Amino acid sequence: MATKRTLGKSDLQVAPIAFGGNVFGWTLDQQQSFHILDAFVDAGFNFIDTADTYSTWVPGNKGGESETIIGQWLKQRGKRDDLVIATKLGGDMGNGNKGLSAGYIHKAVDASLKRLQTDYIDLYQSHYDDPDTPVDETMEAFNALVKSGKVRYLGASNLSADRIIQSNRFAAENGLQGYIGLQPLYNLYERETFETEYLPAVEAEGLAAITYYALASGFLSGKYRGEADFGKSPRGAGMKKYLNERGFRILKALDRVSAETGAPAAQLALAWQLHKPAVTTPIASATNEKQLQDLVASANLKLTSEQVALLDEASAY
Repeated sequence: MATKRTLGKSDLQVAPIAFGGNVFGWTLDQQQSFHILDAFVDAGFNFIDTADTYSTWVPGNKGGESETIIGQWLKQRGKRDDLVIATKLGGDMGNGNKGLSAGYIHKAVDASLKRLQTDYIDLYQSHYDDPDTPVDETMEAFNALVKSGKVRYLGASNLSADRIIQSNRFAAENGLQGYIGLQPLYNLYERETFETEYLPAVEAEGLAAITYYALASGFLSGKYRGEADFGKSPRGAGMKKYLNERGFRILKALDRVSAETGAPAAQLALAWQLHKPAVTTPIASATNEKQLQDLVASANLKLTSEQVALLDEASAY
């Protein structure tokens, strides 16, 4: 079983891979979602990340589908306290429902709690920034949720590092809880923004980095080597941006480490992140047993310093 890690300045203990709930109600129906969630938890993992907007992009969906499926699974399964459930707000739910104003935060949390069929959220995260709302209003509203017991800890995703520091400074000066987690885009291909903009903030604030698109939407699994492979999944068309000299260099390095370790590329891409001291937990999704086995195995995969260096070099920007 994977050793648990502490999420930033919190008492939340999480297994080293978070399950990305964007697939629930999109590429997985309810029955398939339950099956994958059961298998994930049975393998010793306990951290599930979702958002209220999952999956508004699917024709006929209105948002909240992923939270609803997780809520139905939680109700059926019980043992809520064994799990760390993270969700996000602030993205566009339609009809002007978005942002980080105090009024909207109170409305959004109640909607998420209802869908998740729980009375508390372990980690509640700002999904996108709301430049029209001052950080003091947002942090005060978030802290009202902490005080009422609806939320345990706060996190941020897709906010600038400056905005996170500003929010935490306001919180510290006013005896409030600040953000303990950051959810940034980070993977072997997309390294630069995290390493140049966010890393100083992560270190200065002691934030848990919970990275999303850890497998670059599947590119780092190695199954997309050319345009002929785009039909392999609903995400295939998005692979074009990775198929360039640097992308192929990364795949070649993954192939080499794969030959040395016997581990497939997807496991190696996740293990590489877990060898980075600044990363607490990568988020990854699985839509079948094979993909889930890769997630589980990556948590215990040890790479040599030479192998990490080889991947660092191949993916240098």
